[in-house]
Amino acid sequence: MDLSALGIEAGTWLIFGLAFAILLTGIPLGFATSAVAIIFAWGWFGHDALTIVTSRMYGIVTEYSLVAIPIFVLMASLLDRSSLSADLFHGMRIFAGRLRGGVAIQTVIVAFFMAAMSGIIGGETVLLGMLALPQMLKLGYAKDIAIGSVCAGGALGTMIPPSIVLIIYGMITRTSIGDLFIATITPGTLLMFSYLLYIGIRCYLRPDDGPALPEDEIEHTSRRQALGLVILPLMLIFLVLGTIYTGIASITEAASLGVAGAALILVIKGRFTLEILTRSVDQTFNTCGIIIWAGMGAIAIIGIYNLMGGGRYVASVFDGMDVAPIVIILIMMGTLFVLGTFMDWIGIAILTLPIFVPIVKSLGYDPIWFGILFSVNMQVAFMSPPLGPSAFFLKSVAPPGISLFDIYRAFIPFVCIQIAVLMLLLLYPEISLWPF
Repeated sequence: MDLSALGIEAGTWLIFGLAFAILLTGIPLGFATSAVAIIFAWGWFGHDALTIVTSRMYGIVTEYSLVAIPIFVLMASLLDRSSLSADLFHGMRIFAGRLRGGVAIQTVIVAFFMAAMSGIIGGETVLLGMLALPQMLKLGYAKDIAIGSVCAGGALGTMIPPSIVLIIYGMITRTSIGDLFIATITPGTLLMFSYLLYIGIRCYLRPDDGPALPEDEIEHTSRRQALGLVILPLMLIFLVLGTIYTGIASITEAASLGVAGAALILVIKGRFTLEILTRSVDQTFNTCGIIIWAGMGAIAIIGIYNLMGGGRYVASVFDGMDVAPIVIILIMMGTLFVLGTFMDWIGIAILTLPIFVPIVKSLGYDPIWFGILFSVNMQVAFMSPPLGPSAFFLKSVAPPGISLFDIYRAFIPFVCIQIAVLMLLLLYPEISLWPF
């Protein structure tokens, strides 16, 4: 069958409709998109075009910037098994304990630091769901504050350097990953403080929603002991981010330093074992395998679609809209939001960014700014039903009395905060771009 006879408009609907239909069967993203790429390469151009699919896949496997991903994943795996994040949580609890809503506040702050140590999404939610959620419920915190602080804090990993989301964005769009990391510091910090402000005001107006820690529990650990618990994590953050921002090391080199630092901390604490190393490496292979396969499939299908003329077709559709450029950006944000309700962020990034970013550049906008918008949008998607991975991560470790309905209801004010910050970044790009 000659699929080219359909024309690019019908071909657009068919290629992505077929991909989504295959995804609904439960087949992994990488395999679904690879299959569709092969079908359309053969049906649109003939069997000689199949080499294009393999060359596109080979291209992503040999992409140097991808090297940072397995290294950061390995660092996160080592930290997860070193109990360093638990030490950070328990140390911060002493400093925030006397505040109303103090445990929720320090949960968000710890999540911020955890994101800065690993850049991995989801792990923070699971760990804080095990550490912080039971404690807040035991202290009598309102369910929505306890759940929301854990999941909103965990979602910060989408934009706090060394965010894997921003690394993938930089790789796909050929944008400086270092510049993306610098640009996201202010928006990421703004989002964190917005969460803290909401929790603080809520617990000030309604003290029963976030009671302080009992005095005997605060006095059980001295401030000097608490400082000893947080000093090593803070040093690791400086090692990774400080070397990037000062220009001492590249992203990949900083990631390697992070792995070395995490391993050294394990040795210092007497927790380094061959079993921990083996399990961490195994987790790294599994996680990166998912990312690489998804990337290969999506790059292949986008490559074939662009050869079909899809990029020009989409650009012509946007150019044909008699609207202000910011409206086109809003349409893109809306598209990303809708896709985020039922697709993984990796698939969304690789399917949409090769089409969206050239249009963003043609409209005169900075791709670094759009990258920050993308990362915030993915954070919204991380907490949006029906997929909402954050809800399922937390549900897997939550106490029996916590239902999915409780979790999604707790998300509402925090998702509203995320959308408000997204709109603020849309209206005032200088919030992201002021360092440049």
